[in-house]
Amino acid sequence: MEFELDEDQRLLRRTVRETVAKVRGRPEREQWETYLRLGWLEAPPLELALVLEELGYAADPTPFLATATWFAPLAGRLPEGSGTAVFDGTGRHVLDADRADEVALLTPGGVTVVPGVELAAERILVLDTHLHIARVSVGELAVGVPDLALMGLAATSVGACRRVLDLVLDHVKRREQFGRTLGSFQAVKHKAADMHVAVERARALTHFSALTIAEDDPRRTRAAHMAKAAAGECQRLVFRHGLQLFGAMGFTWENELQYHLKRAQACDLLLGTAATHRQAILAAPTA
Repeated sequence: MEFELDEDQRLLRRTVRETVAKVRGRPEREQWETYLRLGWLEAPPLELALVLEELGYAADPTPFLATATWFAPLAGRLPEGSGTAVFDGTGRHVLDADRADEVALLTPGGVTVVPGVELAAERILVLDTHLHIARVSVGELAVGVPDLALMGLAATSVGACRRVLDLVLDHVKRREQFGRTLGSFQAVKHKAADMHVAVERARALTHFSALTIAEDDPRRTRAAHMAKAAAGECQRLVFRHGLQLFGAMGFTWENELQYHLKRAQACDLLLGTAATHRQAILAAPTA
């Protein structure tokens, strides 16, 4: 299994990064239409992971994540417009259910797709106010979380954590204390290095998960749990160190840091925290 990105994949990542930077300040609808026009929803798993990481880096407000990794794997197709799915057996925290054009429901009798307007979905407030999370009231539901949904949350979280790391590095290189830049202190370097290692570890496991999904490898479910657990552990370390290295500035509403910390933490909480997925790995039979 090849872990190095090829030239086309590196080009895709660069193109997505540049495109997202250009449309980031535009209305959400325009951003969404741009992504649809470029065909990013149709990307294979690894390329999709690259797209989601860049969208996570920009705290993307569109329903791309739910459409590509919640609806599509359950319904077996892309939605007419935007989509999401209920597959956790409860429907208590469903990504974008309040604004999706179509919703796929996993029931004991199979998958049913219903128009979003016909679904009783009530948006609930979460720490990331740019993220749409809703409670869905429907009949009997079943549990069957797609591997792609876990991988998508992990990739988004990696992107958010990467943005936090970049903000921290820029801050400690410019901020001075006791006549020296913060980045020159050994303790600061150690924390930044720990953040970098955590991000790269989570990214590697996310790419591994995407590759196992692409190849329908028997390890795909285990790999998805590993990616989600690593991303959750990464965001906790990045959250702690990021706030500490920013100091009081990191707690202000004006600071961009908050958006990315909240997005990473929300991705950890959705579909089970790192602890939940570590338990799933331990409970899974070994080959």
